[in-house]
Amino acid sequence: MIRLVLALLVLVAWPVRAEQVVAGLSQNRVAITANYDGSEIVVFAAVSRDAPPPEGRLDVIVTIEGPVEPVVVWRKARRFGIWVNTEAVEIGSAPAFYAIATTGPLPEIVDDSYNQAYRIGVGQVLRGLDVAERMPDSDQFAEALVRLRRESGDYQVDAGSVRLDHQTLIRTDVRLPANLTEGRFRARIFLLREGRVIALEETAIYVQKEGIERFLHRLALDQPLIYGILSLAIAILAGWLASAAFQWIRR
Repeated sequence: MIRLVLALLVLVAWPVRAEQVVAGLSQNRVAITANYDGSEIVVFAAVSRDAPPPEGRLDVIVTIEGPVEPVVVWRKARRFGIWVNTEAVEIGSAPAFYAIATTGPLPEIVDDSYNQAYRIGVGQVLRGLDVAERMPDSDQFAEALVRLRRESGDYQVDAGSVRLDHQTLIRTDVRLPANLTEGRFRARIFLLREGRVIALEETAIYVQKEGIERFLHRLALDQPLIYGILSLAIAILAGWLASAAFQWIRR
């Protein structure tokens, strides 16, 4: 009897979520092979409701975040007429890939407090970077890292690319670059009403090398000596074949 009363109290106290998001991906696994030149992830979702939608603007934000990794950012300076690396800052953990797709400009659809709490925008990811050794201008190194990765396509912001039909059906496409880092990627789908996050769905994408690429990758990590000898042997063989081919052409 006591357990039944406690269970009823928990159900009464449990917050009722009027709107939820149920999401899916076109693929949860990405295989990196010899001819891999990038791929596209289709994110689709639906809004589940227990009642008619309330008034107010409804928006969606989709983020895909790659595995974190340490990065060393160098600053170049001109010395004796040439550009050389002078200073460096080690960032202990920065996402190798980060993409944002939204139904509108990010500052217009999410309140700053929610943006900071969930670290949605690239600027919030920037503030969350773990700089191993703080310097007076270490933030400039982090900003340079974000700028370079945005130029290379590793950090993406695509405002207005999320389709929201009848305040129910959600769809967007996220392009993954060819230089993907192996590991677990995190996809998040935020449902917002009047700038407030009212629902969040999270799922994983696994990126893994396949075929000869995986064999060579594991060999380089597990047996570096054998990998080095094999690489040297292949280089010698390639040089000998090229020399033999030139001699045969000259004849």
